[in-house]
Amino acid sequence: MLVFVVVCVLYRAASDFIFYGISFILLITAVACIFNQHVIKSSSISEPEKETDDNMAKWEAIREKEDFFALWAHQIKTPIAALKLLLEDEEPDIGESKRELFKIENYVEMALNYLRFEGMSGDIVLGKTNLEPVVKQVVKKYSTIFIHKHLRVELEGLDIDILTDEKWLSFVLEQALSNALKYTKEGGIRIFTRKPQDAENTSDDTEIVIRDTGIGISSEDLPRVFDKGYTGYNGRMDKKASGLGLYLCKGVCDKLGHKIRIESKVSKGTDVIITVYQEKVNMENLTKM
Repeated sequence: MLVFVVVCVLYRAASDFIFYGISFILLITAVACIFNQHVIKSSSISEPEKETDDNMAKWEAIREKEDFFALWAHQIKTPIAALKLLLEDEEPDIGESKRELFKIENYVEMALNYLRFEGMSGDIVLGKTNLEPVVKQVVKKYSTIFIHKHLRVELEGLDIDILTDEKWLSFVLEQALSNALKYTKEGGIRIFTRKPQDAENTSDDTEIVIRDTGIGISSEDLPRVFDKGYTGYNGRMDKKASGLGLYLCKGVCDKLGHKIRIESKVSKGTDVIITVYQEKVNMENLTKM
């Protein structure tokens, strides 16, 4: 898909052609996945009641995917159009072009992860993971954005072992960091761990905090930030938000057994807080999970 985008841009294809081409590819992929799952389920149906339930579930899944890709298509069209305009200049800004291509790549990854999300339960590999290299890899991925926006990054207390799936936790961290960078114009981002202040949490719980100095989120929007398609006031003003990233983060954290919440104040910044289980390196913990 990325090859398709790059070739189209290099040959100065119309942005609408690129947009509809990508949408068509993902739509075909989604329909194929749904059809394949439906065939597998149908082969084991022996009762009319089960068939009816499966049909309802199938159409609900189709509607959900249609909603997702409608929002996603609206989101990815912006960087595609921006990249096309940049490359139409006689001396295109290479740095800006790379940043727009980076956005397209991230949106494609989001769509692919959404397609994998339905079958995520069979793709989870829980195990002892050191948090520090995972966070550093995520920060490295966004290093050009930090440099371009002149934002500092601080990493503290990350050399700990936790019980998680490294691939899916990386996805959650990437989405949280991407949002923090999008809405932070000055200052920086701090990623650190701490013990929960909530007395209900056990001593083995650890909170991963992604704290930014951005524009913040209003108290009215906070209860709905994890709803699919909800962008809130800041997202509507930004006109680039789709309300998909945090929705997927919540779903992934639920399946991993993690918790995620957001604390924020307008003009003060935002904390994305992920509560994970700190691994004590024994098999009993794995059994409990």
